[in-house]
Amino acid sequence: MEHRIVGPGPYRATRLWNETVELFRARMPLRKHRCRFKTYEHCFTAAEAVDWLHELLRNSQNFGPEVTRKQTIQLLRKFLKNHVIEDIKGKWGQEDFEDNRHLYRFPPSSPLKPYPKKPLYHRDVIKFPEWNDPPPGTSQENIPVRPIVMNSEMWFKRHSIAIGEVPACRLVHRRQLTEANVEEIWKSATLSHLQKILGLDSLEEVLNSKLVNAKFIIHNVYSVSKQGVVILDDKSKELPHWVLSAMKCLANWPNCTDWKQPMYSGFEKDVFKTIADHYGQLKEPLLTFHLFDAFVSVLGLLQREKVAVEAFQICCLLLPPENRRKLQLLMRMMARICLNKEMPPLCDGFGTRTLMVQTFSRCILCSKDEVDLDELLAARLVTFLMDNYQEILKVPLALQTSIEERVAHLRRVQFQKSYPEVYQERFPTPESEALLFPDKPKAKPQLFMWALRKPFQPFQRTRSFRM
Repeated sequence: MEHRIVGPGPYRATRLWNETVELFRARMPLRKHRCRFKTYEHCFTAAEAVDWLHELLRNSQNFGPEVTRKQTIQLLRKFLKNHVIEDIKGKWGQEDFEDNRHLYRFPPSSPLKPYPKKPLYHRDVIKFPEWNDPPPGTSQENIPVRPIVMNSEMWFKRHSIAIGEVPACRLVHRRQLTEANVEEIWKSATLSHLQKILGLDSLEEVLNSKLVNAKFIIHNVYSVSKQGVVILDDKSKELPHWVLSAMKCLANWPNCTDWKQPMYSGFEKDVFKTIADHYGQLKEPLLTFHLFDAFVSVLGLLQREKVAVEAFQICCLLLPPENRRKLQLLMRMMARICLNKEMPPLCDGFGTRTLMVQTFSRCILCSKDEVDLDELLAARLVTFLMDNYQEILKVPLALQTSIEERVAHLRRVQFQKSYPEVYQERFPTPESEALLFPDKPKAKPQLFMWALRKPFQPFQRTRSFRM
């Protein structure tokens, strides 16, 4: 039961759906079944379908071993709704799928989904103003000119310019790197780096670049605490105090220093339910609707862990600062609860790790439009986030350094064009340095006395030597 890896790119959720449907229809074992004194050929029971598909999803690198049986039943309900399967009497759509002995079969036609048609988002090319271009709203014709009294000297100047002896003066405006230019540099470089990591020719079908806010990127890079958590300027967008206290209580269990309420048996379950209810009431997931396709596309890189971590780092920089902060606090709480051996079970029948994934996956990632595999994709992403959240929610230093160096270079170029003489004094060229600091004559090595002597020779007898 090999499940082909679906890599990053546009329409990844649809490609995964079609891949799973094809495998299920091609390899699901079919046999003869008897129901109510009647025999049916080439069919399967609901329980057999759950067993087989659950094993397929758990062994798939696209979904992983965290897939639960409940999620598999939910997917089979969507199969029935979309006429991937039908009951033995040909009914589908309105019927509910349950984990029992009810008989199902495959319809004659293969209901693969067509790829959705999305409007193309044309990427705006960033064009910085040239030095000789006038600023918007001005032109050479609209420059106010004082009336000139014509005399012999002025007539001579105009005549010289007309015949080409003296070049005409032209107004040159000094340009500066504005805040808007810096924001466009951050946005363009960040999206270009993401496109390079995903290996795509364009991000148009994965991400609407017009919805990417450069101010969010810059805020997420620079406005952070010592622990790396985003600091919000607008305190009204913070988590409510009681939710934050509840999260601290579970993250530091049983040492809840900030919690002043009395504890009782099952207290930790009620606190967890309080947090889950708050995050479950969010109008939009923390990873936002318009970034859904981008995050799903990154899931195709999980086989290369370092590359996937870097791609997630960049995608998380695109989040609104309040979403990034809530995600940081939530992931830190989830990871600490899973690693806390003193934490009592928060739910009967579920392990702590599985409970965390099932409870918070939908409030972290889901699609605005109904996507058939969004529960499985969200669970896969949250599992990877829990294992790598410390690295994923860091600022990618290589990207930050490259953008800062680019901005600094552009500012130096602008300063050089605006003040060439001052720039030459402050930042001399190799030629000007040679004029200011001529080469000094090199000192000759000292001659030592023994260097002039002949090398040591062995003693030789002569005829005058007395034996």
